[in-house]
Amino acid sequence: MLLTAATSCVVLVDFQHRLMPAIHQGDQVLSRSARLGHIAKLLQIPVIGTEQLPAKLGPNTKDIAALCDITLEKHHFGACQGSLLQALPDHRPNIVIAGCEAHVCLLQTALRLLGHGYRVWVVADAIGSRAPSDRELALQRLRQEGARIVSVEMAAFEWLESAEHPLFREVLALIK
Repeated sequence: MLLTAATSCVVLVDFQHRLMPAIHQGDQVLSRSARLGHIAKLLQIPVIGTEQLPAKLGPNTKDIAALCDITLEKHHFGACQGSLLQALPDHRPNIVIAGCEAHVCLLQTALRLLGHGYRVWVVADAIGSRAPSDRELALQRLRQEGARIVSVEMAAFEWLESAEHPLFREVLALIK
């Protein structure tokens, strides 16, 4: 099964300014997530952001916030207990998800999305946790529960389908 732009929605989980310095390789995770968001925007794929208790943890970073069509405040670790399910666009069963922390908020959001019948695609190079071992355990568990594991480049090239896509060069410039 391949991703298609017409059936995808991107969810960026908790890229909050105060949280990112604590994330292992946080700058790289943030850069890859922004790249994913930019590519999605170019291809007219909806992008939804979440923020965990922004009054305490602050908002998402400016780069991520600028990419989100909407940003949802959440109080549960998983975004589905808040308003994420209502915010997801109709006819887009493929949820491409990136974020922090991989073993808490991203994991719980992804597992609940799977439980609601969505196909979840976890962007491995755009997720992070404070401890690398927690990130790896999250990926193992997500894979066991049926999530598909991809990279930013995998998602981008699947969305494009061909080098003949009119936005191929623009997307390629973001990847390189």
